[in-house]
This record gives sequence, C-alpha cells and structure tokens, in this order.
Amino acid sequence: MRREPQDKQRDAERTKQRIVDAAVEEFAAKGFAGARVSAIADRAGVNKQLISYYFGGKEGLYRELTSQWQSTESGFADPSLSLAELVGGYVRANAANPAFGKLLVWEGLRDGEPTPEFVDDMRRNIEGLRERQRKGELPASLDPAAMLVALFAIAAAGVAFPQIVRAVFDEEPASAEFAERYATQIEQLLSRLAEG
Repeated sequence: MRREPQDKQRDAERTKQRIVDAAVEEFAAKGFAGARVSAIADRAGVNKQLISYYFGGKEGLYRELTSQWQSTESGFADPSLSLAELVGGYVRANAANPAFGKLLVWEGLRDGEPTPEFVDDMRRNIEGLRERQRKGELPASLDPAAMLVALFAIAAAGVAFPQIVRAVFDEEPASAEFAERYATQIEQLLSRLAEG
C-alpha cells in the first residue's frame, strides 16, 4: 500500500514535535550549553541527523522552542489585562510548563550578552510599565526597570527556587495547587500596589 503525501507530512510533523518535546526537557535539565544533540535525539527516539534536517542544528531547535513559548505566551499574556492578572498568568504558565520557565533561568545563569531582540522586548516591557504608571496602576515613585526585574523573579519563583516552594508551601512547584495559591497572593499584592 502506497503512503499518501499527507501521511508522510503528518509523520514528519509528529517527528518534529517529538524532537521539540525532547529538546524542551533536555534544555530545561542542562541549559543550552549542557544539552547535547545526541541526548535530545535519544529522548525523541530519532536519528540525530533529523535535528539538523528539520531545524538546522541545536541553535535552530532552540529558536523553535522560543517560538513555541511565544505562541503559548500569546494565549495568556493579553496586555489589556491588569498587571496583577498578567503576572498571575505567568505564574500559572510556569507551573503548567516548568521546562519553558527553566529555559529562561538557564539563560540567566549563562550570563551571556542578551540578543538585540531580547533587549528590545525588555525595553517594550519597561515602556508598558511606564504606561501602567501613567494610568495609575503602579505608583509613579517605582522604577519601571526595577519593577520588571522583580516581576520576572516573582513569576519564575517556582522554577528558580523549587526547594523554597517545597519547604514553605509543602507543595510541588509544578502543581496547580501551588500555582493558584501563589498566583492569587501575587495578584492581591499587585492590586494593592495599584491602590497606592
């Protein structure tokens, strides 16, 4: 029986997704520098040549992960939300997808120079916080750059400090229970900031 082109395409898409899923886990566990293409291929159950074929190598695969995270992010990070709701969404997303959060933590631990695109994104975020200040959502006395760093740390706490979460909450950082409890508290804190 001859396979139809759409069957081959579906197989290719499934294979690519298996590679991406394996890469998320490998990069989350070891960071970009520590992750090995052969280990990703082993996790995915594919020949490592397919990583080059589909993604152009390790860097291309990492870019694909970034792209997939941005797609996920667009589903919960609506800029029209209040700052409290927005940060709460990141807390919940990091608990639901801790591997993606770990990728950002690993990037920070690598302590390399940020890409120009990343710098541009962060500057847009600072401008967004300035706009929220103008609208009264944040006190004018707060430095938007300092707030941005603090908000990233708040949202990443479950993936960056799982041992602290386990010790003080007696819950798993990737659990829905922790995410909801912590996100609710962060939302209350940020709402109080808005009240002045």
